[in-house]
Amino acid sequence: MKTIVATDLRLAYGTREVIHGISFEVERNEIFAIIGPAQSGKTSLLRCLNRTIDFVPEATVSGSLLLEGEDVRKIRDVYGLRRRVGMVAPLPVGLPLSIYDNVAFAPRCVGLRQKSDLDAIVERCLCQAALWDEVKDRLSSLGTALSGGQQQRLTIARALSHEPEVLCLDEFSIAIDPVTTMRIEDVLKELRSQITIILVTNLVQQARRLADRTMFLWRGEIVEIDRSEVVFSDTPGDRRTYGYVQGTFG
Repeated sequence: MKTIVATDLRLAYGTREVIHGISFEVERNEIFAIIGPAQSGKTSLLRCLNRTIDFVPEATVSGSLLLEGEDVRKIRDVYGLRRRVGMVAPLPVGLPLSIYDNVAFAPRCVGLRQKSDLDAIVERCLCQAALWDEVKDRLSSLGTALSGGQQQRLTIARALSHEPEVLCLDEFSIAIDPVTTMRIEDVLKELRSQITIILVTNLVQQARRLADRTMFLWRGEIVEIDRSEVVFSDTPGDRRTYGYVQGTFG
């Protein structure tokens, strides 16, 4: 089953087009990695998917981008769309609230008030983010007082509290140590059975470890999409893929 289907997707900032008519599909319950040099359009693509691109006045999007068969650009409930497509930014952005309230914030926004229900959601999401055992005795402490790696996992827990269909992670490991990165990667492998994960990363080895399939995006165009074992092999479908993976450019 296809969770996302993009057809001739284009994005321009004013007169400068940054995504040039790309088409791709993301399967349900897979980890789909997007790799490529800076300024390739990776983050912009994620922003098209959850419509945060709407915050950029000069941005124009054309083509088709479907989420479970619905045209993302025509969905009227944009806030509902952003609950369906969770986003984790490169740097953890904790709300100036307690650990508990960081996770409970979104459920409360949609009207959930029963404490027992909120307790269950907070515990579930913190467990899914591999953070529960570290913070269960201090849920009233400020989330912003956690370490960088813990804050990143808290951000993931907060995204999961929406019960998203798709979880987008944009360079989640950019500011955390390798040990914590590996812990979060283990979390993502477990989450794959429940949701679809789109992973933007500049770490090609991370994409190799995690992704079922990988897309190489370069200058707003798709160079190659294939199973990760093919993309990261010695004989990918395009010589530019091999050059980028080997570090000869980008």
